Amino acid sequence: MPWSQRTVQLAARPRGFHLITREVVDALPELAGMSVGILHLFLQHTSAALTINENADPDVPLDLESSLSAIAPEDFPHRHTCEGPDDMPAHVKSSLLGCSLSVPIQNGCPCLGTWQGIYLCEHRNHGGRRRVVATLWGE
Repeated sequence: MPWSQRTVQLAARPRGFHLITREVVDALPELAGMSVGILHLFLQHTSAALTINENADPDVPLDLESSLSAIAPEDFPHRHTCEGPDDMPAHVKSSLLGCSLSVPIQNGCPCLGTWQGIYLCEHRNHGGRRRVVATLWGE
């Protein structure tokens, strides 16, 4: 299979960790035909992030959000404040987690562990729609 690439538009979400595994997989029908490959995801934003984490206990995303907010609080004396008090902490959180993921593909599915899911980490109160460039390669 040749390289394949498309942009997945994600709906606006409130601040927090949002499971997007199914949304990403559904947007990539060519995944079903791959026996082995790599899915690379790149988020085109600086105030959100991508991560892989536990997808079974709903307390995990809440705890991740509160932990990151403790690490990068809004009341820290940031210099970059022109876009509101949640913007610079969002940049810090995005830098900590990162904007890209690579996931192996096996038998038409992402090779995630039993309790793993792909999360969009929205770090703004009103971040808006987000774009993820999904690049596939495999056979």
